[in-house]
Formats: sequence, structure tokens, C-alpha cells
Amino acid sequence: MDGNVDVLNDKPRSEPRLPLWQISRLRMATDGHGVTALVGSYGCPLDCKYCINPESHGKEGRYSLVTPEELLKKVKIDNLYYLATGGGIMFGGGEPLLYADFIAEFRRIAPKEWNFYAETSLCVPKKALTAAAGAIDHFYVDVKDTDAAIFERYTGVNAAASVFRNLGALLALTGPERITVRLPLIPGFNTAEDVLRSKERLTEAGVVNFDCFNYRV
Repeated sequence: MDGNVDVLNDKPRSEPRLPLWQISRLRMATDGHGVTALVGSYGCPLDCKYCINPESHGKEGRYSLVTPEELLKKVKIDNLYYLATGGGIMFGGGEPLLYADFIAEFRRIAPKEWNFYAETSLCVPKKALTAAAGAIDHFYVDVKDTDAAIFERYTGVNAAASVFRNLGALLALTGPERITVRLPLIPGFNTAEDVLRSKERLTEAGVVNFDCFNYRV
């Protein structure tokens, strides 16, 4: 173990570091277009009841602090696959946009032909959006639900309003084509009618790409 979650609040370093807890190579049809590597960052502000990566956050966990150059060395092994398929890197987590400055620096030094994706809750400071918008080709935003009570009950955090505001800001920065909003039907937390209501509200806000699905628990 290289540390614990306290490092997420460390003082700014001269070079950004990412708390990396996993790299999943050669992924297809799950994380953007073509062959991708899923780069999982450690740390998340939410405590979702059915989190698929519980090992990616908490008071203690296993991760390694890496620089952009160190991460590039780890993922460029599959460069030919990225180039042949139009793939690249998916930043996940945890919450990857907590490290938007790292992602922006990584994008600067990585091959220009790679595509970059991020899966995010948008439960991040608004200032992170500008750096991320300049580095990510397509965002997958996991909204959960636009109802504040449902959101808080499922995530443990009263942040539905700020997520909605951040989504509006991101839409303004990138345009709707670069964003896919994921709306899950979560057993015991929301209903099909809730999902439809969220979709209608988000459509009015300018979202055009949706991924509606059911959680299997």
C-alpha cells in the first residue's frame, strides 16, 4: 500500500499524480469505441449502495501514485490495438474527474490518435469540468436519478442539484454530442416512471444521448 485516501487532499504537487488502483486492458464494447484500457482511479465522494467497484474508495485501500509519464508507459503496450480500432483510454474510478488536471496532462503527452473517455458522476468541483472538457472526447455521466431524495438515499450524499448544474455546465463546454447520460433502474430505489421523469427533465436540459438500463442486484 502506497498510502491511504488522505493523499487525495494532499497539497498540490509540481507534477500531477493519479492514485491508480487498477488497469484493465483490452476491453471492447464496454468503454467507448474500439479497444480500450480502463484506468481506475482511487477515491469517490459517493457511497452508492450497489457500487460495482467498492475497492476503489474508502478510508483505506490499495493504489499506487503514478505520474502521467508512468501511466503512459503502462498503457502504451496496447498502442497498436488502439490505433487499429479507434480506441484508447477510459478513465473510471472511483471518480476520475477528481484528477482532471492529471487527465489533461496525460492527454497532452499521449499519442494524438488515441480517443479518451471518462465515466463520471459529475459530483466534483465545477473547476474540474473545464480541464476535463479539453481532454476527454466523450463523457459517460452516471446521473443515478434527478430526484434529490432518491439520489441521496442511494448515494448517501445530498448532491443531485450540484450534479445537475455540473451537467449543464459540461453541456455548455462540450455540446451534447460528447455526452451520454446513464439512467439506471435501481431496484428498491427508483421506478420506471422515475427513470422516464429523469429522462424528460434531462432532455429539456439539452441531453440527446441516453443509456437506460436495469441494475442487476
